[in-house]
Amino acid sequence: MPDTVNQPQALSKGAVFIRRLLSSVVLWSLVLAGMFCNVEWVSDYVFLACMMLLALFGLMEFFNLVAKQDLPCFRGWGLFGGLLLMGGTFAFFQFQKLMPGRMAHGDVNDFETAFLILFVLGLCLRQFLSRNGRGISAVAITLFGLMYVPWLLNFIQKLKFYPDVDGRYYVVYFVVATKFSDIGAYCVGSLIGRHKMAPSISPGKTWEGLAGAIAFSIAGSIGFAAIAGNNLAGMTMRHAIALGALLGGAAVIGDLIESRFKREAGVKDSGRLFPGIGGILDLLDSLLFNAPLMYVYMRYVMNL
Repeated sequence: MPDTVNQPQALSKGAVFIRRLLSSVVLWSLVLAGMFCNVEWVSDYVFLACMMLLALFGLMEFFNLVAKQDLPCFRGWGLFGGLLLMGGTFAFFQFQKLMPGRMAHGDVNDFETAFLILFVLGLCLRQFLSRNGRGISAVAITLFGLMYVPWLLNFIQKLKFYPDVDGRYYVVYFVVATKFSDIGAYCVGSLIGRHKMAPSISPGKTWEGLAGAIAFSIAGSIGFAAIAGNNLAGMTMRHAIALGALLGGAAVIGDLIESRFKREAGVKDSGRLFPGIGGILDLLDSLLFNAPLMYVYMRYVMNL
């Protein structure tokens, strides 16, 4: 007869959600506390350290999912490239502070494009020197890993250092609107969710939960915009509603995308960094998907 006395009990869906939410609150509280430090260089470098750690652990978890499917990649090259991308973008913004007016608004995007070009060329050279017989797969997966985690996460850094506004408040706004989506999806989906969105990927996701995610995100967006006031330069009620709807719906899609990766790898969680909850990717999935949308909306719709 199998001994089940010492086997840990599986956490309920509600317990997992509460733990994941608390982990997100603690994680982003530390990031935001560093950002709002009165000493500017401390604020900047604490923020950079947090972003680089998130990128590092998130990318490690992504490559672990890849390894479970026996797919090739250049893990070390990808990790080094991810940290170099985050650090290079930070250095770009620091140089921009020292040389105001010397660089245009979108020059940081040109820098990232140049970095990605060199990274792809480096991957090709790495494959040329490798004995790996699946070169196209190794190059493609390593490049996708870099773009899925560090590159998408880097948009949060671009929000923080966004010119002519106090980017710190826009980072807080972005996190609040996105995480309110998670709360709404869980609460509404648990109470009245009946119609499955993607049962083969995430059986718990429902269309009712999606509606709740959008509604809660809009409420969080409007609420924080009202509290922040003039600190959110350029934010209007129309933008708050539109952004809330955009970020609320996209957060659910981002969660589904990561769920698809985990299902293909045959795992429940992306990692074990948070026992009973999962890993960094489980906490970042919706933020990774939403960060570039937030940046694009600010630049091309709000015209900031």
